[in-house]
Amino acid sequence: MKILAAALIAVVLWGASPVAAKIAVSSLSPIMVAILRTVIGGLVALPLAMALRIPLPVKSSQKGLLILSGFCGFVAFPVLFTLGVQKTSANHASMILASLPVFTGAIAMTWDRRWPRARWWIGCAIALGGETLLIMSQGLEKTTGSSISGDLMILTSNLFASLGYVAGGRLEREGYPAMGTTFYGVGLYALIMLPFVFLVDPGTSLFTTPVEIWIAIGYLAVGVTIVGYTLWYWALGQGGIARVALLQFLQPVSGVILAAILLGEHFGSVFVFASAIILFGVWHALHTPN
Repeated sequence: MKILAAALIAVVLWGASPVAAKIAVSSLSPIMVAILRTVIGGLVALPLAMALRIPLPVKSSQKGLLILSGFCGFVAFPVLFTLGVQKTSANHASMILASLPVFTGAIAMTWDRRWPRARWWIGCAIALGGETLLIMSQGLEKTTGSSISGDLMILTSNLFASLGYVAGGRLEREGYPAMGTTFYGVGLYALIMLPFVFLVDPGTSLFTTPVEIWIAIGYLAVGVTIVGYTLWYWALGQGGIARVALLQFLQPVSGVILAAILLGEHFGSVFVFASAIILFGVWHALHTPN
């Protein structure tokens, strides 16, 4: 029950991330939002890690996994995701994120050399077919603020996020705490990215940035990055990566609802049809017997 609760809380927190990112990029550049998300998260996480006396990884394999999970989760994913959100709608971003369980499970099975059965690949093909239809749907109907380039950036960010999830989940399985994976991972790359706060968009004054923008960035830094990743890494390590990843396809539901309520985004019949295909494909793939 604890594993399920932790995973569901992470999924709900992440469901609002496309909306928060969309709000943040309305005043700041996507690169600046991605940098601030990691830097603020790291500046909060590092003192907490030291106060809680969380040990650094000792084994070289654990250090490699920490570096990999940190880069994927706190550099590659936020940069590509935030760039994509600026170019597409929050509801498109939410539904494209529905493919994360498939990517995560596929990477985990490949890493462990446990090749998926035919049912898995059929589900992947169905989900990717839905992704293709969703990405191309702005040519079929007028969805709010969507674009092919933005959708493709979100899809690419999925691959990095999934790889980071698998690396973080394996660290938990090896006995390294999820809090250490999150706190030191985001802290490491926060220190590396800190100088870029002053180099990116030098003409932009952060002091005049509206309060609602800082609230959105704070949510991405603390709610999504620190709390969400800690709970998710722990759940993946304790409950099994491929099995727990199943819960993540619930994430788009809250994302689409919040996009409609907070951003006034609308979606047409092609969006609904493509979303149903994606969710069915993910469900089909993740119900493959072991």
